[in-house]
Amino acid sequence: MTTTDSAVASVLDEVTSLAATLRENGPEAEQRRWIPEANVELLDKAGVFRLTVPRRFGGLEAPAADQTRVLTEIARADTATGWVSMIWLGSVWMISLFPDRAQEEVYAGGSVRVSTGFTPSGTLTPAEGGGYTLNGTWKWLTGCRGAQWAILAGLLEGPDGTPVPHAALVPVSDITIADDWHAAAAAGTGSSSVTAVDVTVPAHRVVGLMDVLSGSTGDRSNTGADGRNYALIPLLMAHGSAVFLGMAKGALELFLERLPGRGITYTSWTDQSQSPVTQIQAATAANKIAAAEALQEGWLTLLQRHADAGTQPSVEERSEVRGRAAFAIQLAKEAVDGLYEASGASVIMRDVPLQRFHRDVRGLALHALYAFNSNMEVHGRSILGLAPDTPFL
Repeated sequence: MTTTDSAVASVLDEVTSLAATLRENGPEAEQRRWIPEANVELLDKAGVFRLTVPRRFGGLEAPAADQTRVLTEIARADTATGWVSMIWLGSVWMISLFPDRAQEEVYAGGSVRVSTGFTPSGTLTPAEGGGYTLNGTWKWLTGCRGAQWAILAGLLEGPDGTPVPHAALVPVSDITIADDWHAAAAAGTGSSSVTAVDVTVPAHRVVGLMDVLSGSTGDRSNTGADGRNYALIPLLMAHGSAVFLGMAKGALELFLERLPGRGITYTSWTDQSQSPVTQIQAATAANKIAAAEALQEGWLTLLQRHADAGTQPSVEERSEVRGRAAFAIQLAKEAVDGLYEASGASVIMRDVPLQRFHRDVRGLALHALYAFNSNMEVHGRSILGLAPDTPFL
């Protein structure tokens, strides 16, 4: 697939030109536990945060394949910036599942950043005069320090008294951000906890979480075959795998940059690149990355075909996307592992960027949505004719 939209192609070119700057800022992001504002400003100026905003609001409304290309380039440059950008782009796209009135409020500027807390750890109660009151705390809200809006899941008591998960859209200025992100991996993502205390949320900014997952929310006009009504979880899997691919590509670049002049200690090899073992390690990593990219073409084609037709993927197709995207993530992680192990003991030093890529890839691969075994189970159940046993499809 090639990028045919000139505006989107311009964003991709600009992001590629920023790679060195984003990577240089990586240590600062780790130290301050949040990506530098310069990274956010550069990506905003490049048009990154317009990619998933509808055209009618001044956005670029880029197809999924182009969204993933940009995310891969950002993650290739810097792991934390890539992960945060992924969360923002996916969350901004999710706003298109809210009623038109909410879309008008969030998308008004054409470029916007939104963070999401899917775990329903809050509560929603009907407020006097309409709307709802939101209370709760959400852990690990990636990008909250640079977002303008947040989608937070909470339980709302249904007519029969059963708590039902809903998604509430609130300005970040209405919630409190804790300084509690102290992580060994993905330290620069600033994934802090946030708390809402008696926050009033208008009714048009609250939708059923299951409706969001299924794409069946109402009171919105963008429901037709416009080529951008993707299935949510498959789209998020596509975004996530793109970031892991970018991290693996960045790790391979960093590995190759370190080779000139390096030998292998306590051996006769004075030029590591001449060692057959190193040659095998580099080729293995490169081919795992290529295999992951080949898998990626399959689910991107599937997503776009359904969006163009105005249809939704079947349960079997959704399960397959989860399984294959997770397998691609596993390949990317294995590629980085191999390159790290081929880099010698000096790779553990903080001034060697490859160690940060290794820590972040391994840490972020533990994320519940991208965890290998969980996704293999979902895919395997589908292959064996069983129900997926999860609503996150």
